[in-house]
Amino acid sequence: MNKQTLSKAFMASPGPRSFPEAGLLALKGMFMGAADIIPGVSGGTVAFITGIYDDLVDAIRSFDFSFIRRLLKFDLSGALAGVHLRFLICLVSGIFLAVVGMARIIHHLLANHPVQVWSLFFGLIAASVIVVGRRAGGFTLVNAVCCAFGAAFSYTLVGMIPVTTPETSWFVFLCGMIAICAMILPGISGAFILLMLGKYAYVTGALRNPFDPGSMTVIGVFAAGAACGIVVFSRILHYLLHRWHAATVSVLTGFMIGALRKVWPWKEVLESTQIRGKIHVLREANILPPALDGAFWLAVLLACAGVIAVLLLERCSGECVSIKSDRQ
Repeated sequence: MNKQTLSKAFMASPGPRSFPEAGLLALKGMFMGAADIIPGVSGGTVAFITGIYDDLVDAIRSFDFSFIRRLLKFDLSGALAGVHLRFLICLVSGIFLAVVGMARIIHHLLANHPVQVWSLFFGLIAASVIVVGRRAGGFTLVNAVCCAFGAAFSYTLVGMIPVTTPETSWFVFLCGMIAICAMILPGISGAFILLMLGKYAYVTGALRNPFDPGSMTVIGVFAAGAACGIVVFSRILHYLLHRWHAATVSVLTGFMIGALRKVWPWKEVLESTQIRGKIHVLREANILPPALDGAFWLAVLLACAGVIAVLLLERCSGECVSIKSDRQ
């Protein structure tokens, strides 16, 4: 098969038709990437706001059994024409640039200003609970039970997951599989999932120096897990959200409520160990703020800022959806 045939098939797939369109899509991807690196702010919400959410879901679902069947038959042109590869290349390029750029900043802030950063994350996730909860469609007994179940499960799970989780390839792969699903769920971020799994600092640390051999291995394994997760879990989530939407959203809301235990800003180290000159925290406990001083009020201010930021994003998202509906 010649290059010209493959090129025609590639250009036949859905996606931007000009360089300005490709640049705009990459810019939207950068906004999504910046959101996904911050726990509590969802790339899916940004996709809603920028008007590409439906295109994103369609692009993900284009990698179906038909695509696999064409690959197995060595029908490369048919496979290329059927998937939304041009759309994803532009979008993912923007996401990757933003994630790599933001990771260095977040990693530095976590290392040097942990209470302030966790306070901002706490506010972001607390507001996301409100945003996601609204999508359940109102208060009912079933929704309340599902939410309580999700909260209890998440609270217990967070307490069971050690502060330092394995850095082996299989666990990083698993983290990629689970975290990537947040991209198609407005209100839940992949960074939030990584926080729960104890791998947020580890992955952002690898993204800080993406061309280091060790970092490239971590990023490659994580990306492979993400690719598998988006293909498999996206269909499961799509089914659950369409078949049992209210119950699924209620469980997700409870899941986030319970996970607030993980991002409480003030902690006390109970047990730690030193490996290769680096301190690893094994167990820690949430504590009350040690003093109502300037640092405490700054933490409260940052938490409030996180709440406001998410609620503003949600409002913008709702307005964009409303405008889109009126046009149709």
